[in-house]
Amino acid sequence: MAVLDDLSGFEFEDVMEDVFRNLGYENVRQAEKTADEGRDVLMEDVVDGTRRAIIVECKHTGTVGRPVVQKLHSAIATFDFDGPKRGMVVTTGRFTNPAQDYANRLQQNDDPHPIELLDGEDLREIADEIGLDLYNGRIEILCDETLRPYDPAVDFDAPVEEAFRDIENIEAADLPEPHSSVTFRPVVAVTADTNAVFETSVGIIHRINERTRFVVHAERGHPQVAADDVATLVTENLHATVELDTEQFGEVFDDVGEHRFGQTQTEYKEWAVERLQKHHTTTVTYTGDNNVTYNKTCEPNRSDISVQSIEPVYLPEVRHINDIQEYTYSYEYFVAGPSRVTAEDGIHRCVHCETSGVDEMYTYCPNCGAIACDSHTETERLEQEPVCTGCAVTERFALKTKYFYDEENLEAFREEYANMPIHEKAMENTLLVGGGIVMTLLVILGLLAASGVL
Repeated sequence: MAVLDDLSGFEFEDVMEDVFRNLGYENVRQAEKTADEGRDVLMEDVVDGTRRAIIVECKHTGTVGRPVVQKLHSAIATFDFDGPKRGMVVTTGRFTNPAQDYANRLQQNDDPHPIELLDGEDLREIADEIGLDLYNGRIEILCDETLRPYDPAVDFDAPVEEAFRDIENIEAADLPEPHSSVTFRPVVAVTADTNAVFETSVGIIHRINERTRFVVHAERGHPQVAADDVATLVTENLHATVELDTEQFGEVFDDVGEHRFGQTQTEYKEWAVERLQKHHTTTVTYTGDNNVTYNKTCEPNRSDISVQSIEPVYLPEVRHINDIQEYTYSYEYFVAGPSRVTAEDGIHRCVHCETSGVDEMYTYCPNCGAIACDSHTETERLEQEPVCTGCAVTERFALKTKYFYDEENLEAFREEYANMPIHEKAMENTLLVGGGIVMTLLVILGLLAASGVL
């Protein structure tokens, strides 16, 4: 396994911790490096309903002899665990014949503490089995599972039609077919346990016993914790993934993109531990035996935090582009089958101002293709249909601005207006007419009051 040759012994333990976790072992953690005692990685599994401990010795050397196996056998016997225990020696190299003979005899004699040997060849086979690739001494995440990029029960562009549904004056049948693309973005779901107890001379002042699960955007650059709605989308659909088949999805979408995982499992694990250390660090106030109040910063150790799983999966991000006359509308969302979380909504946004959001009212202008808010939508005088203020031709009639699709409609109304009787012209400004009526009534009432009639 030449790619591991440059690792230190501790780095090799990091790699093996990730391998065992991917193999399904539980409570995988490293022993304290300052008190190795022949135990590098500790973990557990359950066989026939019985939980057993597994003590692992990692040897990043060319050959491993019998003394290493014997030392581990003694370490297993003294390991404090209420249940069956067994051992494992893992090496990037090979085992000598005496080492293999010793481990075989333990198995044949039904020793209560048997030991399994894994050499470099075994590690390569395991890496292939769990879909991991060892490079530069680390485990690169290789994943071929994705959340569903569309709901197979409906048309793939159904979400964009739904987004247009509450836009006034446009129907789904009027929409051109969008240009649709999907980008498979890597994410990892991390589950970790934090167990820490903080004591002083007065006893326990703080305790942490918590399981944390969070989803991380896993592309190149610093890991970013996903928003709560995106994390929920991922975790609730991890059980229903499908194979990432770009050729198959290329038959549905115009463009298909796939991004690589930017960091290794080891790096995500270390990042998660550091994040949880900061998250759980708190200052506790307590009273000592001398009745003096103290403040103590309680920060869990790295060994208090155990990463239980790092689950990689691709999160599809779908983008629809609708070109409607003079305007382009984009709609982008993360998706898992019928569920989705909007990432960008260019439909519920006025093209003429900053108004945006689904709580506003928007109207489609058939004259130019604009989607506009109420403040930028008027009624076309001749057609009596909506028109946006951005494309409308205007002119004042009866002291009120009128809106038209174009100069041709404006000219047609000029002729119509010129032939109107005076009372119809006045009705082109109902507010003015109403105000005139009110003023006339007030004048009449004033005259009647002055003459003593009222």
